[in-house]
Amino acid sequence: MAWIKVIKEDEAQGELKVNYDKMIEPWGGVDNIMKIHSLNVPSLKAHHLIYATLMRGRSDLSREQREIIAVVASVANRCVY
Repeated sequence: MAWIKVIKEDEAQGELKVNYDKMIEPWGGVDNIMKIHSLNVPSLKAHHLIYATLMRGRSDLSREQREIIAVVASVANRCVY
């Protein structure tokens, strides 16, 4: 498995911290899939925008249906997150 250096939530400063604060999940942290962009804030913002659009934007699919698709895709790809 690849190792990507990330900045943890409690180490974030400046623009990264501002963006992390918007991405805190109910479990209390930022998802690792977002933290992989921590060294490139424009990339982080772009990934978050596409994710938010896909998961919460206008669609014929409900939020629940979208989450089910994401889980099935993760299982099929053997993702552990």
